[in-house]
Amino acid sequence: MIIEAKNIVTKFGNKIIHNGVSFHIKKGEIYGLLGGSGSGKTTLLREMILLQKPTQGEMIVLGKNISKLTTQEENELRLRWGVLFQFGALFTSITVLENVMLPLKEYTKLPDFFIEELAFLKLQMVGLSKESAYLYPSQLSGGMKKRAALARALVLDPEVLFLDEPTSGLDPSSARAFDKLILQLREFLDITIVIVTHDKDTIANVLDRFIILGDSKVQAEGSLENLKKTNLKLIEQFLE
Repeated sequence: MIIEAKNIVTKFGNKIIHNGVSFHIKKGEIYGLLGGSGSGKTTLLREMILLQKPTQGEMIVLGKNISKLTTQEENELRLRWGVLFQFGALFTSITVLENVMLPLKEYTKLPDFFIEELAFLKLQMVGLSKESAYLYPSQLSGGMKKRAALARALVLDPEVLFLDEPTSGLDPSSARAFDKLILQLREFLDITIVIVTHDKDTIANVLDRFIILGDSKVQAEGSLENLKKTNLKLIEQFLE
């Protein structure tokens, strides 16, 4: 397993977000975290990427129990995944190219010319032109911002890619193009992808399996095809 959650409990004060959430993600899967507003799907993703820790339970990522790591081990683990945040989180004061180069400058000892070439390669991989590399984030469309942030998330060749609402805020055409890109990246890079989404087309056309969170628990887990057979009413309610 690439990721395994065992009886995760998350509390904020007296508010219970997760109460015994368990699931597993296999290598090479595109796996979805679904649920209504406030169901705790983004909180669950934050726990996977070490931005916060569950109150109870075990979260095992890439074979490591993240509750038992030293600071150095946490830093080493973070280099094995990439994250695309919902709004891209690009640094606005530097160009797209400089944004993508940043992790390589920070975490490798590669020469500058090689770092630049790698950054261009990742931008090309996500469908951005060489000309767009010299633009600032404020000069990009919503879809281009997402692609630039995705290039940065991929620049250290991660084993797992985490995407938080990747098609949120995009027009339908850009959203479907992004879905197609996600599928191509999985095929090309043999990467495991975890997506927080409520996009019906992404759910239907991109995800291999997913969980639906509700009332602090996992209400359903599986592929869309299987869940339609076993829990059609829940799926219909959710997709509405």
